[in-house]
Amino acid sequence: MININCKAVELLSDIRNEYETEKCPIVINGCIGPRADGYNLTTIMSPEEAQKYHTTQINIMSNTKADLITAFTIIYPEEAIGIVRAAKEINMPIAISFSVETNGKLPTGQTIKEAIELVDKATENTPIYYMINCSHPISFEDILVPGEAWVDRIHGIKGNASKKSHAELDQCKELDDGNPV
Repeated sequence: MININCKAVELLSDIRNEYETEKCPIVINGCIGPRADGYNLTTIMSPEEAQKYHTTQINIMSNTKADLITAFTIIYPEEAIGIVRAAKEINMPIAISFSVETNGKLPTGQTIKEAIELVDKATENTPIYYMINCSHPISFEDILVPGEAWVDRIHGIKGNASKKSHAELDQCKELDDGNPV
């Protein structure tokens, strides 16, 4: 997996070399994921365990031409804290993307607000921003109140087309493409 990630960054670096201009800078984002299934909370690592687990991949990614790392589909704050600490240790910019259930909460029952505030407190606001991914926007649209400090930390959304829960999606025999227009 690490080799694949490095090759992906290499490809993006080649594209940047060919197409980047002063007016159109290209930022390369090295992507990593959770230790386990991002849809199914089976084991919760401590922040220390998560840091130890993710350190190797983050160190390798930092030696590529990636400008930052984003950890996607994170479903509990302790793993996010460990990832952030591993990146902070080597001064690699890091973003965290949480995935929420249809009720707008992480599988732990925590809100996105609670998760962001926990990570920021434990890491001295180290993440350069947060995102929400692998969740339909209807699952979190009512909780994103403009002007709140934690909402201002969210700079991206990669939503799912499907409104189904992660458990339902795991059981699907066919891809649920939501309701395309």
